[in-house]
Amino acid sequence: MSSLILRFPPNFVRQLSNKARRNCSNIGVAQIVAASWSNNQPPSSAVEAKAVEAAASSAPISVGEDVDNNYNNNSLGYCNGSHSVQFEAVENVHKPSFLNGDGSIAIHAGERLGRGIVTDAITTPVVNTSAYFFKKTAQLIDFKEKRHVSFEYGRYGNPTTEVLEEKISQLEGAESTLILASGMCASTVMMLALVPAGGHIITTTDCYRKTRIFIETFLPKMGITASVIDPADIAGLESALDNHKVSLFFTESPTNPFLRCVDIELVSKLCHAKGALVCIDGTFATPLNQKALALGADIVVHSATKYIGGHNDVIGGCVSSSTEIVSQVRNVHHVLGGTLNPNAAYLIIRGMKTLKLRVQQQNSTAQRMAEVLEAHPKVKHVYYPGLPSHPEHELAKKQMTGFGGVVSFEVDGDLKTTIKFVDSLKIPYIAPSFGGCESIVDQPAIMSYWDLSQSERAKYGIMDNLVRFSFGVEDYEDLEADVLQALEAI
Repeated sequence: MSSLILRFPPNFVRQLSNKARRNCSNIGVAQIVAASWSNNQPPSSAVEAKAVEAAASSAPISVGEDVDNNYNNNSLGYCNGSHSVQFEAVENVHKPSFLNGDGSIAIHAGERLGRGIVTDAITTPVVNTSAYFFKKTAQLIDFKEKRHVSFEYGRYGNPTTEVLEEKISQLEGAESTLILASGMCASTVMMLALVPAGGHIITTTDCYRKTRIFIETFLPKMGITASVIDPADIAGLESALDNHKVSLFFTESPTNPFLRCVDIELVSKLCHAKGALVCIDGTFATPLNQKALALGADIVVHSATKYIGGHNDVIGGCVSSSTEIVSQVRNVHHVLGGTLNPNAAYLIIRGMKTLKLRVQQQNSTAQRMAEVLEAHPKVKHVYYPGLPSHPEHELAKKQMTGFGGVVSFEVDGDLKTTIKFVDSLKIPYIAPSFGGCESIVDQPAIMSYWDLSQSERAKYGIMDNLVRFSFGVEDYEDLEADVLQALEAI
């Protein structure tokens, strides 16, 4: 008997009995489908009618068309003997019509219409397994020859992780997303996959230090060179594109730690005209404040450790793009490893349920605190895209809907004065991350650049009095009072 492939309504898996879930014959499946449609809902197509007829006649069913084209091809395979049935009740990559806001998408995408895990649970289960078995060798051969859909090995995919990938894809408006073990893993694997040996990368002066180290010290071993430009240097970008065969433009926007913004739309047009891809690290922006793909970028990466996870309890990263590009990155990822544990995927899924609430609060607190700090006599300079004094303020207003929860600023004093300010704070933790519920503060000169001399740090604009403050979701009044008392202490 030929394989049966049916697409079912979103609530189909909820109507399956536990026994039917474990052991579905063609007749049993058709009977269940017929029962679900018989409650004042006659079959709406010839295909559905054929399934119901087959239930009564016990005849083999051959389905050659989709019942509902709104579902994607992520499917579960169930077998009874030699009969293979695939249930396609998982959500498609396109945003459902009833999920219009980012908050709703962050909560329900990848889950509400069904997922690749059969369960009646509201929350997505954690599938803790390192490998997946095949009932017979024939089923394995079908899988290898793409007639059977399944997982194979934990490094290549996991049902829990797939839910997270789908959720981020819908937030970013991407065809596909790959989840990896960290933000740095996402960035480095992406570059290794998309930049050929002997290729050329363009990046910006202000960026996460470990990214710069990878570009400057690791990629040259493969003959890959780089041009480094100011985030606003369009003439420098055009020159690099004219003088090199550029494979990739890679930058953060906003950048770390000075929160500079890149004109994503303009940069994308210039790079595409020369055949170069554009990748934006949107970690500081979040998928809520900025849609890099909609602005013209080809790829967006995030450290999911930060705002996406949002609770300072998990490390992860992601790459979102077209299916074609993500497939290239995924192939390299399968070789290099860096797989996210499904328990970590669950924590990120859970964290995303409150993403909009958290980011709204952090946007508001950071904006108000940036204004307070800029007006304070003991603060020399504030770096925040939401301030008119920021060099890319007008650009940020154009391409962002909020400016994030991180504010960088320079205290009026030296290294010791700045240390006294940081140590006088009572609410934030002194730590190297950002984007979580708890406020975090650090001095980049110490936290990230302490191995360099003062003059070497200054080459990157990292002064001894620079502070990076990640505002959490504590009450604004408490945070303001704490910052003001710490400033009074110096």
